[in-house]
Amino acid sequence: MQNTIQETAKERFIKIIQEQPDDMDAEEILKELAFHQMIQRGITDVDEGRVLSHEQVENEVRTWGK
Repeated sequence: MQNTIQETAKERFIKIIQEQPDDMDAEEILKELAFHQMIQRGITDVDEGRVLSHEQVENEVRTWGK
């Protein structure tokens, strides 16, 4: 879901909530909002060049077991 420049966070969240089934409980709605926010952060990171190559990630993961 791409943001328009004029769309506020409130408007984006309202749109996401309105797209959900009526029988969702509050916890499920919050999880859905958090999921969309994480996706948006990822898109922003990519747009701003804050990414790692596959090789960089592999090297980082190798250090976890040490």
